[in-house]
Amino acid sequence: MLKTSRFSYLLLATLLSFSCANTVHAEPTTTLTVVVNGIRNNTGEICFRVYDSEKGFPMSNSSEVKSGCTKITGNSVKKVFSGVQPGTYAVAVVDDQNGDKKLNKDFFGIPQEGFGISKNPIISIQTGTPKFKKASFKMTKNTTINITIKYSLDP
Repeated sequence: MLKTSRFSYLLLATLLSFSCANTVHAEPTTTLTVVVNGIRNNTGEICFRVYDSEKGFPMSNSSEVKSGCTKITGNSVKKVFSGVQPGTYAVAVVDDQNGDKKLNKDFFGIPQEGFGISKNPIISIQTGTPKFKKASFKMTKNTTINITIKYSLDP
C-alpha cells in the first residue's frame, strides 16, 4: 500500500507540474549578414552599426542595436549579427583607419574615411546624409545585404 500511495503522489505531482507550467513563446530571431565591398585599404577595420530607428542614424555610437568591427583582410569583408528581431533596420559602415571607431570628417563635414550605408543611396553635398527611411530595409527572415563603400561624396 505504501508503494501505491508514493506512486500516486508522484503521478499527481507530475500532472500538476505540467498543468502549472507556462508555455514560453520566444520571439523569433534572425541573422543579418552585412557584406562590404570595394575596400581600398589593406589595414584598419570596417566598423558596422545596425539601427532600428532614425534616432542617431547614421552617426551615433550610442543608439545602435548591434555593432562591431571586422579587421580588413581584402577588398571585401563580412559581419554576421545573430539574434536580430524581425523588424526594420538600416546599417552604416566606416573604413576605420585610425582606430577611433567613428567616421572622421574635415572642417566642412566631408568624410575623410571610407563609409557606406545600406541600400547604397547617393550621398552628395546636395542630398546630404540619407535619412533612416531611405536606407532602411525590412527583415522577417535571415537576410544578407551588400554595401559598397565610398571614399568620396557622389557627384
